[in-house]
Amino acid sequence: MTGAAPDRPARPEYGEYATPEEQRARIQQPDATHALSSGQSLDAPAPPAAPYGTASTTPPVLQPGAPAPVAPEASGPARPVRRPRTVDRIVTFALLGYGLFNVLTSIPAFTEYSTYANTLLEIMGVDAEFTGAGRGWGLAAAFVLGLGWLLTATLTWLNLRRGRITWWIPLVGGVVFTLTASALMMVPLFSDPAIWNALVGSVG
Repeated sequence: MTGAAPDRPARPEYGEYATPEEQRARIQQPDATHALSSGQSLDAPAPPAAPYGTASTTPPVLQPGAPAPVAPEASGPARPVRRPRTVDRIVTFALLGYGLFNVLTSIPAFTEYSTYANTLLEIMGVDAEFTGAGRGWGLAAAFVLGLGWLLTATLTWLNLRRGRITWWIPLVGGVVFTLTASALMMVPLFSDPAIWNALVGSVG
């Protein structure tokens, strides 16, 4: 007596009737599961690579345990390496040091204006003596000289950090602020009629 054979699907489903070769292929290559289910052959050649310069629409197949691909970093134009200007820095710091020495030695003399004026007149060979009030002008000149050096040093430091040539900054700053302070110191002398007449007589 023969019973009715159970209906079997035309194609094996879920690997129920997979051959040992197909089972091993599924274990070793997980991506082969989709190929076998869709009726594709495992020996089918890989799709051709996209031509150079065109984007491929097929995502890459990763093997088990393979590292994930790393996107290439965008490389911009190489920036030129700036070499340190040793001579420029030496000259810059030398001028700043000389300017600081000039400020430290001039400020005490400027605050004692009468002594400064009489010493200057003696050096110039003028037979006169300053008896007026010039302390305020001396303090103003000392303030301008000290503030000028600080501004010059700050601007010099900022340019050094940017890698620019800076030797000219302390040079120009020293000349400008020294001349300004000297002009302030001359105002009381030229305002004194006796000293002015002595200066004119010495020149004549």
